[in-house]
Amino acid sequence: MTPALDIGFAEVGAALGLVAVAVLVSLWQRMRLEGDIAVAVARSFVQLTAVGFVIQLVFEQDDLLLVVALIAGMAVFGAFTARRRAASVPVAFAPLLVALLLAGAATLGLLVALGVFSAEPRYLVPLGGMVVGNSMTAAAVALSRLGDEVTGSWREIEATLALGATAGQAIRPILRRSLRSGVIPLIDSTKTTGVIFFPGIMVGLLVAGAAPLDAVRLQLIILYMLLGSVTISSVTAVMLAQRSFFTPAHQLREVAARVAT
Repeated sequence: MTPALDIGFAEVGAALGLVAVAVLVSLWQRMRLEGDIAVAVARSFVQLTAVGFVIQLVFEQDDLLLVVALIAGMAVFGAFTARRRAASVPVAFAPLLVALLLAGAATLGLLVALGVFSAEPRYLVPLGGMVVGNSMTAAAVALSRLGDEVTGSWREIEATLALGATAGQAIRPILRRSLRSGVIPLIDSTKTTGVIFFPGIMVGLLVAGAAPLDAVRLQLIILYMLLGSVTISSVTAVMLAQRSFFTPAHQLREVAARVAT
């Protein structure tokens, strides 16, 4: 590894030239996205700078309790964010929160237990952020598909229940499709890694001066970690959320039929 890359706010400001290109294109084509671009740039600067100070504090304290609190906070915020994408699910926040916490704990715990990474903040914080972020996206997609499928198929579900099926049996085909929706995007992305695009971790390491094979090996670990985490989060969120569509007597709640009509 070469010495750490020295990037200051001057370099960040220079990169705004590319943002200016996006603004000019928006004005030229009358896309009316200049305001959104400005808000996105401002929010990204404020949010990432604030997170940078928080992470620096966690690193300096070198306390695993702070790491756990930070990742738990990410999970809570992620669950609040993702529940908006699953508006058709009666109770989405609790399944999402459990899914994100379980995915983070299981994935990071296994990596530490296997000796892949040490239980240190400089490893757990960035890895935890990646796990929670990707797990949030996958779980939100899976729950959104689940809600839409139940809403659109409530007549078929009720017919299946009327024939004597349990709630789990009636919704099982929908669960499979929902889980596939949550996991397939990352699987497709993993398939094309190194052929169509270079992932961010690998690019960052190469720019920082790491040996190419070292960057590749770390990127493989990250990809396999994310495959495991998104699967755990999707399965957990869907399995917990499915119960909210049915009563304890295995009857479809009226909310599904009401939303559909």
